[in-house]
Amino acid sequence: MARVIRRPLLLLAAVSVAIVVSLVRPAAAVRPFVLVLSVDDFLKDSSAHPSLPSADSAGADADADEWDDFADDSPATDPLLSPSFWVPLLDPTSSPPSGDEPDSPADSLFVAGARAMLSAASEGDDVAFVTAAAQIEAAATAGHPGAQSALAFLSGAGMTRPASRSRAFLLHKFAADAGDLQSKMAIAYSYFRQEMYEEAVTLYAELAEAALTSSLISKEPPVIEPIRLHSGTEENKEALRKSRGEDDEDFQITEYQAQRGNSAAMYKLGLLYYYGLRGLRRDYVKAFHWFSKAVEKGDTRAMELLGEIYARGAGVEKNYTEAYKWLTLAAKQQHYSAYNGLGYLYVKGYGVEKKNLTKAREYFKLAADNKEAGGHYNLGVLYLKGIGVKRDIMEACNHLLQAVNAGQPKAIYQVAKLFQKGIGLKKNLHMATMLYKSVAERGPWSSLSRWALESYLKGDVGKALLLYSRMADLGYEVAQSNAAWILDRYGDQSICMGESGFCTDMERHLRSHALWWQASEQGNEHAALLIGDAYYYGRGVARDYELAAEAYMHAQSQSNAQAMFNLGYMHEHGHGLPLDFHLAKRYYDQAVAVDSAAKLPVMLALTSLWLRKNYADSFLVRFIDSLPEIYPVVEEWVEDVLLDEGNATILTLFACLVTVLYLRERQRRQVAAANPQQPDGGAPM
Repeated sequence: MARVIRRPLLLLAAVSVAIVVSLVRPAAAVRPFVLVLSVDDFLKDSSAHPSLPSADSAGADADADEWDDFADDSPATDPLLSPSFWVPLLDPTSSPPSGDEPDSPADSLFVAGARAMLSAASEGDDVAFVTAAAQIEAAATAGHPGAQSALAFLSGAGMTRPASRSRAFLLHKFAADAGDLQSKMAIAYSYFRQEMYEEAVTLYAELAEAALTSSLISKEPPVIEPIRLHSGTEENKEALRKSRGEDDEDFQITEYQAQRGNSAAMYKLGLLYYYGLRGLRRDYVKAFHWFSKAVEKGDTRAMELLGEIYARGAGVEKNYTEAYKWLTLAAKQQHYSAYNGLGYLYVKGYGVEKKNLTKAREYFKLAADNKEAGGHYNLGVLYLKGIGVKRDIMEACNHLLQAVNAGQPKAIYQVAKLFQKGIGLKKNLHMATMLYKSVAERGPWSSLSRWALESYLKGDVGKALLLYSRMADLGYEVAQSNAAWILDRYGDQSICMGESGFCTDMERHLRSHALWWQASEQGNEHAALLIGDAYYYGRGVARDYELAAEAYMHAQSQSNAQAMFNLGYMHEHGHGLPLDFHLAKRYYDQAVAVDSAAKLPVMLALTSLWLRKNYADSFLVRFIDSLPEIYPVVEEWVEDVLLDEGNATILTLFACLVTVLYLRERQRRQVAAANPQQPDGGAPM
């Protein structure tokens, strides 16, 4: 378990920092999404609903064309080539944002302004950033949706202009009405935060569908790995090391092994390129190459993926006959996900003699029986729409929910639709919105996170902050957390753009605070903990014990041991919560129950609690209460004196000198003891 150094509320432990450090359990990653429903969430009678196809046609071949909500063919254009997206501006190998060359003066202004803004963020040039923002504003005034979206981001964050959420929303609305998907994400998130689920669910449903249908043609992977830059307050070095793409040592070792004929390494390389994992750009051609090599060497796992590649036409010409061949070979080797692919071919009649819904259902069931999420999803669709089987909404829901909890994106979309429309499940717009949002965030616009991470790994923290801030505006919790962490960690560097020039300390604190707060709203327990600390100690905001307690309560509800400990301390001292020794002990006990590493700090806290209860006016209690005043003074002296580079060097040299003198004196005494002084008049031998 990673540990994070942070100042706890129990300042008695100031005399032993190591004890306190062991208490904290950071939220290093998002917890797995698991959808748990009760009987009350299901409708008793779901046999008829206007959104469902007629039951009279159930089982007909014609229904096979309607079995899924997503077309086989890819979108005509890659969403990343839209003038609204920044990725083509970041990638020197890609085409300009509008496809070829800018078509209008507004296009030219936006492209020039966006590129100049990214460059200024990299170089820490506030003057150039202001000039770039002026170009973007001119393009926005001319009606360019991408420029309006970018200007909305700058207005909301308070970069080169006063922060204005209302102006940001209005600009996003203009851009969204013109078709800008990133602004639709921003507006949907704004509605979501305000619990306006009627409005949010409609936008997120549209964006989720766009995310799924665009995944075939986009150069970016359908799932961007959400890499956190930090584990609490420390850099997440292990995760960052694994995200360096072709520069990562592990990747280079795998590539070397593959080139030497190792079939497992070939298969692994194919996976990395096929899905675009660990910082690699998705490359179907390389994936196909390594999968083919792996099969030649006898690795049967690659057969199924070769079948999928041929069925999708990913990096090769689409060929359903070849797809059927490879999927059949994989199925014979008991790779059960291949059964799901075969079922799809029989539903559509691709690469086989004719459509066969009975065989399709059998293959889907084989896949589902072996815990293949795609099999559960496809069975769920068949039962939902009554294709080849008698319609059974409850059976459909059961299969779809199993696929959801395995992370199947299309299943998440379908269950969101059931909640939205009240089919099989009671209408729940809040749940539908959250599910749609989780799918929408897999869209190609999430590729900004890859460029933000790449910038950070290259030491370009200014550009990383700008890109993460942009994604934070779209509602990405990991981006909100990463941007806030960069602002806190690199506050002494000129990377944060404020209303006029670089951020003042107050602007940086407020922006960081706002980002942590947004992340905490989306379940980031560490963010809630930092918000509590900010209010408790008055860091960047006015000290407010009641708001601190509220934030700690939020983190405590997510089983955070540090938050429990802090709440116990606040009850012990009556800070923002009622003075209550019984509740204080309960929270301390909960902290140990959640994290055994808290045992020693809690023991000290309980000792303090016992002393306070039985010897309220004793010297020990007064000494403990004085520690909040002593600790900052000692800490400041250590940081300003002992840890000062010049003083540390002098102290080190002085310590070395004293050590050398001591050792030489000890050596002299040892020699003197071993060779006692000769009597007077004696001659040496």
